[in-house]
Amino acid sequence: MCADTPENTPENTTDNTPEYKHTLTLPVTDFPMRAGLPKREPSWLERWEKIGVYDRLREKPGRTPFILHDGPPYANGHLHIGHALNKTIKDMIVRSHQMMGFDARYVPGWDCHGLPIEWKIEEQYRKKGRNKDDVPVIDFRQECRKFAEGWVDIQREEFKRIGITGKWDDPYLTMNYHAEAVIAEEFMKFLMNGTLYQGSKPVMWSPVEKTALAEAEIEYHDHKSHTIWVPFDVANANGDLADARVVIWTTTPWTIPSNKAVAYNDKIAYGLYRVDATEEESWTAPGELYLFADTLAADALGKSRVTEFTRVRDVEASEFSGMILKHPFNGMDGANGFWDYEVPMIDGDHVTDDAGTGFVHTAPSHGADDYECFVKRNWIDRMTHNVGEASEFLPHVPFFAGLEVFDRKGKEGKANTAVIAKLVEAGGIIARGRVTHSYPHSWRSKAPIVFRNTPQWFAAVDKEVGDGQDEMGTTIRTRALNSIDKLVKWWPQTGRNRLYSMIEARPDWVLSRQRAWGVPLTCFVKKGLLPTDEGFLLRDPAVNARISEAFEVEGADCWYAAGAKERFLGADHNADEWEQVYDVLDVWFDSGSTHSFVLRDREDGSPDGIADVYMEGTDQHRGWFHSSLLQACGTKGRAPYKNVVTHGFTLDEKGMKMSKSLGNTIVPEAVIKQYGADILRLWVAQTDYMVDQRIGPEILKGVADSYRRLRNTMRFMLGNLADFDEAEKLDLAEMPELERWVLHRLAELDHTVREGYKTFDFQGVFSAVFNFATVDLSSFYFDIRKDALYCDGADSQARRAARTVLDILYHRLTTWLAPILVFTMEEVWLERFPGDDSSVHMIDFPDTPADWLDEPLAAKWAGIRQTRRVVTAALEIQRRDKVIGASLEAAPVVHVRDEEVLTALRSVDFADVVITSNVVLSNDPLPSEAFRLPDVEGVGVVFEKASGEKCQRCWKILPDVGKHKHEGTCGRCDDALS
Repeated sequence: MCADTPENTPENTTDNTPEYKHTLTLPVTDFPMRAGLPKREPSWLERWEKIGVYDRLREKPGRTPFILHDGPPYANGHLHIGHALNKTIKDMIVRSHQMMGFDARYVPGWDCHGLPIEWKIEEQYRKKGRNKDDVPVIDFRQECRKFAEGWVDIQREEFKRIGITGKWDDPYLTMNYHAEAVIAEEFMKFLMNGTLYQGSKPVMWSPVEKTALAEAEIEYHDHKSHTIWVPFDVANANGDLADARVVIWTTTPWTIPSNKAVAYNDKIAYGLYRVDATEEESWTAPGELYLFADTLAADALGKSRVTEFTRVRDVEASEFSGMILKHPFNGMDGANGFWDYEVPMIDGDHVTDDAGTGFVHTAPSHGADDYECFVKRNWIDRMTHNVGEASEFLPHVPFFAGLEVFDRKGKEGKANTAVIAKLVEAGGIIARGRVTHSYPHSWRSKAPIVFRNTPQWFAAVDKEVGDGQDEMGTTIRTRALNSIDKLVKWWPQTGRNRLYSMIEARPDWVLSRQRAWGVPLTCFVKKGLLPTDEGFLLRDPAVNARISEAFEVEGADCWYAAGAKERFLGADHNADEWEQVYDVLDVWFDSGSTHSFVLRDREDGSPDGIADVYMEGTDQHRGWFHSSLLQACGTKGRAPYKNVVTHGFTLDEKGMKMSKSLGNTIVPEAVIKQYGADILRLWVAQTDYMVDQRIGPEILKGVADSYRRLRNTMRFMLGNLADFDEAEKLDLAEMPELERWVLHRLAELDHTVREGYKTFDFQGVFSAVFNFATVDLSSFYFDIRKDALYCDGADSQARRAARTVLDILYHRLTTWLAPILVFTMEEVWLERFPGDDSSVHMIDFPDTPADWLDEPLAAKWAGIRQTRRVVTAALEIQRRDKVIGASLEAAPVVHVRDEEVLTALRSVDFADVVITSNVVLSNDPLPSEAFRLPDVEGVGVVFEKASGEKCQRCWKILPDVGKHKHEGTCGRCDDALS
């Protein structure tokens, strides 16, 4: 039987040839070749909603819960391709585990508080000429809530359009009243367990957004900074060092007014250098003495236009111990003496001789290393408070009051140039320049940040928690590190390494933000006490309970209502003695707490409040994975997840980051409108999502082609299963070898599919199923069995076996692919099993009998398929040269050297396998003219034409054609007709 449907055309019939086409059992199906997904997919979405598929699956008894906890997207814009990738991966995880027998629950959620939404409302105010500070805070918060609600509704519909299953009618929102109550409760656990403290230390601060930022809210971009080399006079040295100057180098001139020390490293070799000659325009003069690290001296002096210098002597690091310097602005403020303080030299491991001078200007209010140096020496009282929230110098700073480092749009202000000019005036600069380097920016405003000393609230990661949950350790850091290694599986493993190193080196967690839209830090501080004083924080369970109860009913807005302080403190505390804290929690604390109000508190949550899977992009190692781990380790004593799956970023076809300015963005809506959501989902399944993946027009065309080939495979099965009846089925023992080989392959594939879904390897699952469908089935099994399916009698064993296997294939391929191609496999399912309540998504993967595996049979058919390749290639040459038009015109002689393979070929109808009318098998030596394939040894094919007449029904050329009751038929077709 040739690959094409036999037709009686004028070329192969005569006027008196009987018409046999109507006697063939040709495929019958309404399943269209063209999918029309963009138009048809919405109807399936409506159908699923009407049936209530998600809720009905929850009713299946006796299933082990499997929970993928949704990392909440932010409710402030349309979906981008990263959203589509993320949610589709999650959906495949949930659907596949459901079909593997779990109760796979998925509650979508949204992050609703925080700066981006607040920023949008402020933008609306600015356009109307309104000032946010003039609006009552509760009114402002209500506008933020309304804005978030609108985007939740929009994004929900966009996610559903991609085919994402879940509890869409009851998602979790961090701004729901219960969520706000639990977030406050979780915060108050830090208050009560002693890890919460208020500290004054440098934090990453956005002058544009006027708030502290977490590490997860920072991204790095190139930035052009001023560079200056500043000499400090020595105040207390004797001998040649008395006249020497210690030179520092910095890229932040604006921090010089806050300098409090100069750091050195005792592992660096230093020297005393004398200037001998300079160019005309130089800020140095012959005879001046400077101290540098030896490896950097020449470069620094060169920058100062020194043409000749002498290294006077070695300077031991011990000579710096106890040395006091003068601030560059010492004495410039007259009687006020703002900078007339001692500047000590201190040792610090953070000092290197890679760049600069080997000495580091130390302003503890504006740098993490600087701050740690002062903490180690218990010098916190020497911190400065010179820079305000707009990065402006405060009024008490001489010369620079009001000057900004960055303006409200993130552009450079006048602070740097003013400081440099004053240094020139003071003789406190020997060189200057500009350097482009990687600099931290806010990932929202895209504006550069500053490090600024400001009072903030922190969770201490190294303080003993003391809550009795010590299995993973007694501090947040040790609990987190132990959880990473002992409790969590990482996909890929590199995610473990990344998060571990971050937790290992991270500072205390900054919890507070100076904004309005969020959950407030629900605590009170005692007036007149310092943060380090005993009793500074109010720790009263009764007060906490009142706050929690109010938030549950009224939401967090009640914190800002008139009389809130008196209400929550109650009769137990004098409200006049306490201050209410109005900072709001970092939104990462909100989302980090979701394990409590989603996993722990919901009926469809996890019994132990721990998720089976967290799945997000690789940026969430510093974001949601990170904050969830810290938060849970502070309140639960362990990680809130068992598996962490990470996907990479989506790039364009050239591997470039997508951006509107480059015009290379791919919008999910556009892909769905052109191809349908299933093509977008198939793109996800075909990528190695654990690394960065690419998408673009050409890639999508390739995905659509794969889809078309797979759709044709499903269409073939549907067409040949028309009117299939259970009575037709054959048992395994009754089946021909070819069918048993297919079942063996299915058993192998069943293991691959289940293991792939279990390990979140969708690329591996789809690749295995697709190759099976297109190579093993379409190009091999279907090709061979078309003849039996179309031409055999209804009761023939070969046809019944083939239809039995097609039915088995149908159930497995349809369910195996349902988590990926959710719309198409529903369409395939309904073609055979229509009904108001019918859905493939209500079905589990079928169990596969162990006796389908047959390794000896598989080995035998591997040899048969190898030989078939040689025959097929030989016939293709004859077809190309127009010696024959179809393979049924051939009766090749196949020479096989291997006796075992030859025996295998003789045990089957090899002519059917190679789709010829006849075949001769021989173990004679391979003739010289025999066709061979280089990679198949010992097989040669000599072409011969088939002898006899062409059967007008099946097209085989056989000697017995015309010798039977029905004119122009072979014996097989005559029997079928009878």
